[in-house]
Amino acid sequence: MATTDTPADSLSIGEVAERTGLSVHALRFYERENLLVGPVARTSGGRRRYSALDVDWLLICVKLRESGMPLAELKRFAALVRQGPGNESERLRLLDAHRQRVDAQIEALEECRSVITWKVGVYADHLARDRANGLWDPTA
Repeated sequence: MATTDTPADSLSIGEVAERTGLSVHALRFYERENLLVGPVARTSGGRRRYSALDVDWLLICVKLRESGMPLAELKRFAALVRQGPGNESERLRLLDAHRQRVDAQIEALEECRSVITWKVGVYADHLARDRANGLWDPTA
């Protein structure tokens, strides 16, 4: 682990939690699970100090997880990035497969939204015509 005397541009774990939306616990978990692309610097007192690059990487991780990337794939992606140049085709395959899953989820959600929009219109029409208390038809 890198030790530092707290450079002015480094951030505490609390500051990084605030910027990324991750909890302090989650940041420690990410470090334990080797999801970061480099070691987190530490002060001489052992406190974590994050760089702007660490924050940028964590923001990418947050979006990948929010979009449903499994932890194992995120670990694999982080390992590939840590290895450096030469494995870009594997990184591309991993991210492209994830993008395809996200695209499928978006398509499914758009279909759901369409059905919901239709049902909202049906009930708005019923209320506008004062038919809300009429016969119940679950498909109407």
